[in-house]
Amino acid sequence: MKQVYFDNAATTLIRDEVIKGMVEVMNGNYGNPSSSHSFGRSSKVLIEKSRKAIASHFNVSASEIIFTSGGTEADNLVLKSAVKDLGVRRIITSKIEHHAVLHTVQQLEVDYKINVSYVSLDKNGNVDFEHLENLLKTDDKTLVSLMHINNEIGNILDLRRTAKLCKENNVLFHTDAVQSVGHYNLDLQDIPVDFLAASAHKFHGPKGVGFAFIRKNSGLKPMIYGGEQERGLRAGTESVHNIVGMELALKAAYQNLEKEHQVVFGLKQYFIDKMKSEIPNPTFNGESENTENGTYTLVNVCLPVPPKKSAMLLFQLDLKGIACSKGSACQSGSSRNSHVLSEILNEDDLQKPSIRFSFSIYNTKAEVDYVVGVLKEFST
Repeated sequence: MKQVYFDNAATTLIRDEVIKGMVEVMNGNYGNPSSSHSFGRSSKVLIEKSRKAIASHFNVSASEIIFTSGGTEADNLVLKSAVKDLGVRRIITSKIEHHAVLHTVQQLEVDYKINVSYVSLDKNGNVDFEHLENLLKTDDKTLVSLMHINNEIGNILDLRRTAKLCKENNVLFHTDAVQSVGHYNLDLQDIPVDFLAASAHKFHGPKGVGFAFIRKNSGLKPMIYGGEQERGLRAGTESVHNIVGMELALKAAYQNLEKEHQVVFGLKQYFIDKMKSEIPNPTFNGESENTENGTYTLVNVCLPVPPKKSAMLLFQLDLKGIACSKGSACQSGSSRNSHVLSEILNEDDLQKPSIRFSFSIYNTKAEVDYVVGVLKEFST
């Protein structure tokens, strides 16, 4: 059976050179980085070299990069500490954020009685900046949390505009950049975000490691207590091989960014053109068809399939060896509609199957042809 992996927004294949580098670390640098002997010192050196290298990609200082287990932990660290330790009494977000943000904010609302405001969205899921400006006019200490690229529909937030607005209103700004780090250049001196979350496995690195960018002198305090690792902000023995793997993956991503962008964008465009020519009346959700307001890495398509038939679509695609998603991977197994699509689609379209296909440099046009052929067979 043919195997096609079109679920790269969920996770990605680790690059060969990343695996090689991680194995070398596991074989040769097994000392605890907190130990004072030579074994520990050699591991500590690797961590700090990786920290400096990662910081350089974003034009920030190494001390502003805090290693975590991934984007979810980074989001939680920022949001929880902002409320507990920085005195934030109001959070402005949107209803189409990743659940790592949404569920955390909802729990903070219960536990700390903070005020939560949801910025309005247009019909495609884009932030209404006029409404955001109005929400920013507040006396409460406020934090805005809006993701850079939506993981389901690919909409791109204007980070510079958002950060500038927050700065002008003396409001903190956090962005979940899990879908953009490694795919877009981000100069964090030019874009004055206060906090940012990233995850290695979204850019061909290992799972279980990510980082939080925390601008210096933020006042954030740890969510996990124990040792003094990560400037005291994240206790626990560091995963040296994973941190090195993340740094190697990020280095490769940015060294090859332009070339790989063109390849992946070409696959996405080919997929869209092929869908339009082979399948009657597909529609593309959010900005996923847009080449400017949507990311080049994914497409979210709504298919004209009757509800009774649509229930079996993902199962049939899986039987054909095709990996894709009806929403984020975190919702797999759920019978509920995507919370993102529920915000932007009408009731009729919500009854039709919407599928996210996400691409990488390891995909081919032949795979697109195969997938569209299977969808055509199912849709007729």
